[in-house]
Amino acid sequence: MTTPTPNGPGPRRIRLLVVDDDPLVRAGLALMLGGADDIEIVGEGADGTEVAALADRLRPDVVLMDLRMPAMDGLTATERLRARPDAPEVIVLTTFHADEQVLRAIRAGAAGFVLKDTPAERIVDAVRRVAAGDPVLSPAVTRQLMDRAAGTGPRGRDERAGAARRRLAQLAGREREVALSVARGRSNAEIAAALYLSVATVKTQVSRILARCGFNNRVQIALLVHDAGLLDEDGTPPPA
Repeated sequence: MTTPTPNGPGPRRIRLLVVDDDPLVRAGLALMLGGADDIEIVGEGADGTEVAALADRLRPDVVLMDLRMPAMDGLTATERLRARPDAPEVIVLTTFHADEQVLRAIRAGAAGFVLKDTPAERIVDAVRRVAAGDPVLSPAVTRQLMDRAAGTGPRGRDERAGAARRRLAQLAGREREVALSVARGRSNAEIAAALYLSVATVKTQVSRILARCGFNNRVQIALLVHDAGLLDEDGTPPPA
């Protein structure tokens, strides 16, 4: 995750790059987000092929990325961008609540998604949360995405669950508890209170989990826990 940097005098502002092939959508997003004092739209892109060069030149903290674009879609652009060192966070824009491409983008490292008809204040909040390191994806939405991913049958789910459990087995006891709390959608402060830890310790544990699993954000931890079948639909551990 990149950290917002100062843009001249005053508080730090979040540097945002908007990528969508529809100029009307870009204009609408610019209008919605431009009124936030702590967000600066540093650039716009019309296709996934432009993302890497724009990210290099503009150094955004967050990229708001449309999934469906002509020459290179947002999924491919997200996968390539998040594979780079010091990559900005990505929020994917979509018209679907549950979609295989959204799930793939999140597995590739996107920090969440917002619908194109989301109210302006919620899009602003999503940008702020992602810039602060918090995913924009609830456990319920995670489960919905996974359940509706195209082509996922019982065998595929079983294989994915087995792989996820083997990965989780690499975690120490406290790391596993923190991973379960992340999957429940808890913030660092909420995890600290529930597990009687300091917030700094929780941050360290989350960083260790990311490193052990080869992940780059908390949403991927949540997906791993859900893949392993360790949470019920309400976000609680299943009975022993």
